Amino acid sequence: MLLCSTALADLVCGQVPQGAANNPSFGPLIVTPLKGDVYWTRGGTGGNNCNTGFIVGDNGVIVVDAKLNPESAQAMLAEIAKITSKPVTHVILTHSDGDHVNGLPAFPKGIIIIAHQNAAKEMDAPMKAGGRGAPAREYMPTQEITKNNEVLTINGVQLNLIHAAPAHTSGDLAVFLPDQRILFTGDVMATTRPEPLVHREKGGTSGGFVDFYRAFIALDVDTFVTGHGELVAKSDIQKRMTEVQEKRAKISAMVSQGQSLEDIETSLGESAAATVPAGGRGPAIASLTEIIYAEVKAK
Repeated sequence: MLLCSTALADLVCGQVPQGAANNPSFGPLIVTPLKGDVYWTRGGTGGNNCNTGFIVGDNGVIVVDAKLNPESAQAMLAEIAKITSKPVTHVILTHSDGDHVNGLPAFPKGIIIIAHQNAAKEMDAPMKAGGRGAPAREYMPTQEITKNNEVLTINGVQLNLIHAAPAHTSGDLAVFLPDQRILFTGDVMATTRPEPLVHREKGGTSGGFVDFYRAFIALDVDTFVTGHGELVAKSDIQKRMTEVQEKRAKISAMVSQGQSLEDIETSLGESAAATVPAGGRGPAIASLTEIIYAEVKAK
């Protein structure tokens, strides 16, 4: 499978990029059955919606990620109701970004919301300011994951919740369904950008992506549902891991030779201007090169 690419700034700022009409993240909600009562949902109103999923269990439905806004989450809940009359009992958050959590107010109050403990902290910090990753107080995580591999059985469904290392954020969780051999990667893997996006302000690290990819490759997975974009295979995960490893090694060698960030960007054919959000709004978005450079210098 080929990995797609979209302007990094457009993805982060929520602006619709050129060609968005062909991007399922910017349109009507699409529900695709995968295997064994597991469904993949993409699209929704209001901008660049994340991929989500849901699993119909014995006594209820488990949802993976809550969409960008309540309108998109309501559309997802309406689609779930067409498939089953069972109630949604749990939402698992792959991380704290607003496009994955801000749809939570569409869900019934009192629902169980599962997230990594670091994601819960990241959601709590901007709560009063109402910033990115800040849902209403009654939709904060109610169950926090503290282990690197938490095995749960919910509504008769076995789930492995994996936190290999801080990567996209400090609180990333991948959701593995061993019986169906399906894994929801969250934004640790996305096909809508050519390189991993690291939220440095949320404690993300470039090396954490390698740790996650290595953990993914070790699992018996047939289908990887990415955080944004298309489904991928294990070969795509391997390719992305190799690319990140090679870039980390290359930049580390350049830093040891005394090269500046500008020198490295020039050598790699990159431009710092490409990391400025569309329209010049908001702070600059650090590229993977900038992140790796800062990490190497900090050592």
